[in-house]
Amino acid sequence: MINWDDFEHIHVIKKLKHILHAWWNIDIVFTDERGQLKGFEGDKISYANAAVNYIVHKETMQASLAELVSSSIQDLRLSNNRYLLKKWDQTGFDVCVFPIVIENDFVGTVVAMGFFKDSVTNERMAEVRERLAAFGCSADLIEKSLTKFQYLDDANRQHFCELVELVAQEIVTLHVEISSRENRITELNKELGNRFKYDNMIGKSKPMQSLYALLDKIKFADSTVMVQGENGTGKELIAKSIHYNSARKDKSFVIQNCSAFNDNLLESELFGHVKGSFTGALKDKKGLFEMADKGTFFLDEIGDTSPQMQVKLLRVIQEGTFTPVGSTEMKTVNVRIIAATNRNLREMVEQGTFREDLYYRLNVINIRVPPLRERKEDIPILVEYFLNKIAESSNKPKKQLMGRTVEKLYDYPWPGNVRELQNEIERLCVLSGDDGKISHEILSPKILELGEKSKVQGSRLHGKLKDALEDLEREMIKEGLRRTGWNKSKLAKELGISRAGLIMKVEKYALDKRKLARA
Repeated sequence: MINWDDFEHIHVIKKLKHILHAWWNIDIVFTDERGQLKGFEGDKISYANAAVNYIVHKETMQASLAELVSSSIQDLRLSNNRYLLKKWDQTGFDVCVFPIVIENDFVGTVVAMGFFKDSVTNERMAEVRERLAAFGCSADLIEKSLTKFQYLDDANRQHFCELVELVAQEIVTLHVEISSRENRITELNKELGNRFKYDNMIGKSKPMQSLYALLDKIKFADSTVMVQGENGTGKELIAKSIHYNSARKDKSFVIQNCSAFNDNLLESELFGHVKGSFTGALKDKKGLFEMADKGTFFLDEIGDTSPQMQVKLLRVIQEGTFTPVGSTEMKTVNVRIIAATNRNLREMVEQGTFREDLYYRLNVINIRVPPLRERKEDIPILVEYFLNKIAESSNKPKKQLMGRTVEKLYDYPWPGNVRELQNEIERLCVLSGDDGKISHEILSPKILELGEKSKVQGSRLHGKLKDALEDLEREMIKEGLRRTGWNKSKLAKELGISRAGLIMKVEKYALDKRKLARA
């Protein structure tokens, strides 16, 4: 359950032991719940007191310590005390036993030894001298050790106990962090796969319909996929949709944001490391590529990786092999890669900041996730979904957006995309209090300001609905023409109207390319 050998190498524990050594000549050791000495590496561990060093090497004393700890744990169970201070009869000096409790279970102890909790008397010193001699300690070692023993008064004792308790807490923290790390992937895959099916994704606009069609074509493929889109467009959702609709859906889906770590930490995360390969490498650790074997690995923000890391990624993507940090053993995996970025990798290749061979390895199938400003017709559907979700989670009646509020949402360009829209709807629901209807006055200032300047609907929105719809239609056509490079056939297909009908509307709204250029 616990890797006891790690404790001597943890920086915080080493520092705490040093303080205990320096201030009071006190040593600490670790035991399991039965009192058996653990994390014991013989001469590799330094002790403040020579007598303690001698004692922990004696089998008879180890047995005595086990008996002492076992009885102490029983006392702690019954008393619910944080720790136990008592005399170790076999040695004559005092010890402090702090339990290591994980999930309400006593899994071991931290034992501090080599001090007196009461005033030091000649009789007490003679007792220690006699007991140590009985276990074979030389006279010189005994006299040297006796000069190290200190009496801890109330003030010192409280400080001392806090330090020893910190050691026990660090051990618990280490265990929890390791367990959490090991279970991270398992927990991810407990999520129901149907949550990410793309036929449940939100949006009925033409760009989204094209995206669905592409996802449907590649669901049985095993090719590498590049997902490109701005922040907040749902690149991770796309990756999950691909995985959970593929033949690998029952295997691991692993996620790593490549911009979250520096090169050294990222290499350890991706490829794993062996114990001792660097400071803090307390045990062998599997990398995420190994955890994703037979499954899918989503590498987010891959455009932020360094040239050195790009070389290593190219190798594992191209050959399916990698070497953990500090190891000489090469490992092989079968992983489908889905990469994502909000950066223009093609431009980065031309600038020399992204490897061309890696770019082509990743860009086998390219998926562009449309920003929200290119599919504003999806805003009402998204708003409805978020309002329903908020009402369900808060167990309150669903709120309704007033007409002017919806118009302002249309006006805004949404640089943060769907994520920003979701945050805004949540904000509106909170600020509206008990009101069932949400007015535009409580919209974020940035949305109100841009809405006032917008030419999408303008001041005519206060007038007739027909005029407002015409303004929206004009803006959609104007934006679509620019996006498609004035390809009227393509835009007509996107808008679901005939090419002749589009030409008539272009003339009606004076959207001729030359007129717009002069404007």
